[in-house]
Amino acid sequence: MNGKDAVAYIDSFQWQAHTPGLERIRTLLRQLGDPQRQLRFVHVAGTNGKGSVCACLASVLRSAGYRVGLCTSPFLEDFRERIQVDGALIPPEVLGALTEQVRPVAEAMPDHPTEFELITAVAMLYFRQCHCDIVVLEVGLGGGLDASNVIDVPEAAVITAMGMDHAAILGPTLADIASAKAGIIKPGGAVVSCGGCPEADDVIRQRCREQGAALTEVDFTRLQVRRTDLDGTELDFAPYQGLRLPLVGLYQSRNAAVAITVVEVLRQKGWNISDKALRQGLSVVRWPGRLEVLRRADPVILRDGAHNAHGMAATVESLKALFPGKKLVILMGVMADKDVEDMLKLLAPIAEAVVAVRPDSPRAMGAAELAALVRQRGVPACPCESVEEGVQIAAMAAGQDGVVCALGSLYLAADVRRAAEAL
Repeated sequence: MNGKDAVAYIDSFQWQAHTPGLERIRTLLRQLGDPQRQLRFVHVAGTNGKGSVCACLASVLRSAGYRVGLCTSPFLEDFRERIQVDGALIPPEVLGALTEQVRPVAEAMPDHPTEFELITAVAMLYFRQCHCDIVVLEVGLGGGLDASNVIDVPEAAVITAMGMDHAAILGPTLADIASAKAGIIKPGGAVVSCGGCPEADDVIRQRCREQGAALTEVDFTRLQVRRTDLDGTELDFAPYQGLRLPLVGLYQSRNAAVAITVVEVLRQKGWNISDKALRQGLSVVRWPGRLEVLRRADPVILRDGAHNAHGMAATVESLKALFPGKKLVILMGVMADKDVEDMLKLLAPIAEAVVAVRPDSPRAMGAAELAALVRQRGVPACPCESVEEGVQIAAMAAGQDGVVCALGSLYLAADVRRAAEAL
């Protein structure tokens, strides 16, 4: 099985539509020798910022000399982005071989694993094979019942910024969502929480008390943003001064603060991470698709992963800081099950116009429907048949001195980049 065949197999229909739970992934990994038990982890949950925090942590740990696994979701352009070691994607032939190893075990199970459970199994086998010192592991959905939660007590459990998303699955309130994500907190563990959301914070604190876990809440009074522009962000996080982050957006400074706090907790547990490694790791971190600059002029084109109201608020704040006084042309595609009205409420004041497209997903809202919702907010909007056409129209509308920001769904990311490069 080659890499392409492996992806097709994992994505096949037979692995879809199962009830949440950990029994399948436990059974699957048990029959594969429980590779996760030979690894150490930082486990990261949250509504927004998970991927950026994971990327920052992985980069710092690599700079400290550790062999680092990174497991994230979803991917932007290549399935193999999900599984990395020391910044390199899992090789296609290895993905194929490990999928072949997992296949007979999965097919023999009466209750077949899900797609994400298969990916988790392959990732654990690969990280063990690579003798990773530590794995930075992002939760797929929720926390407690997510396949990633098959691990034992991690070196640190991290909960990033909290907001409303996946309410149909996780529950209709922030407390419900926080409860799901707090499921990664295990007895006697170390926990880092972003905080800042009282309803969610109460749930996390209570879970820590119940589990006897040591909670550290990020102290954002230590944070000062010195500069943010298209080259990235410069920040202080006392006592660290003049930290440079090549990630664009005000919210990335907060994600960096979370990552630094996790590093401080890891140091207390004996991990050797110098200030130099911290500074170096942050200075070279890469995390595509989050206010990523695809074109610097004629016009500026960015792509961003904001796909819920909480994330959209952070993106809008950053766009205001980056382009003060400017109106922007927004290229937008969304999933129909998202809080679209709330996102549009945030976008309308800064949008000169919106170009609506339909992401490549059966869950996606049609472009015409989205454009109609935008026009109800008093913002000019037109639907397009394709992302390529949408980028062309948005660029023309913005003009040479304007700005185009593509957002609403990570499913747009790959097509937006290709279209921007073709201009």
